[in-house]
Amino acid sequence: MSWESSAEYYRLINQDVRGRLGALRSARLLMYSVDFGPVEQAQHEGRWHDAAALLADAARRLQAGGADCVLLCTNTMHKVADQVAAAVSIPFLHIADPVGAAARAAGVQVLGLLGTRFTMEQPFMRERLEQQFGLKVLVPDEAERTQVHRIIYEELCAGQISDVSRKLYQRAIESLAARGAQAVVLGCTEIGLLIKSEDSVLPVLDTTALHAAAAVDFALRA
Repeated sequence: MSWESSAEYYRLINQDVRGRLGALRSARLLMYSVDFGPVEQAQHEGRWHDAAALLADAARRLQAGGADCVLLCTNTMHKVADQVAAAVSIPFLHIADPVGAAARAAGVQVLGLLGTRFTMEQPFMRERLEQQFGLKVLVPDEAERTQVHRIIYEELCAGQISDVSRKLYQRAIESLAARGAQAVVLGCTEIGLLIKSEDSVLPVLDTTALHAAAAVDFALRA
């Protein structure tokens, strides 16, 4: 949920609206940019309740400003999605749902999941995909998870794109493919800054792009 990926959400949503409605059209949206520093510190100190309170407050402010739905533009903080959703009375668009729908539509049954250590190792993302969409979810081995996590926080959240790191991610994806994954989920909103479809031996399900498209779908139906 660094501003690097927040900017990507803004670009993708407006690009999609322009593509659907015409060249001069843009999205009517509200963005509450949360200072990622205190959230990151709370994550690594296990103070999830404090992080949830910050995001719940942001969601309430968006609703008060006139938002018709809320997106939490981060995979990791979907660990506290229930608390954020409970803070508002408008729809909460969960980031895993468009991923599960896209996997089903593509006939994919086994997913590889890349993300922060929290997303890869804790159940909040994996269980939603498994229980609500009937998918099997694989994660990289311990050494690969360590590298994937490190690159997110030390490089991607700081806007640093490295060919060396891209190769590490590519190897992790190849390992997932060898274990039976049929597609890879870019389960951190910054990973799409590093890995594109052409970089992967597996079809890519980018949570940022899919979540942004789901927001446009909702807005244009409303």
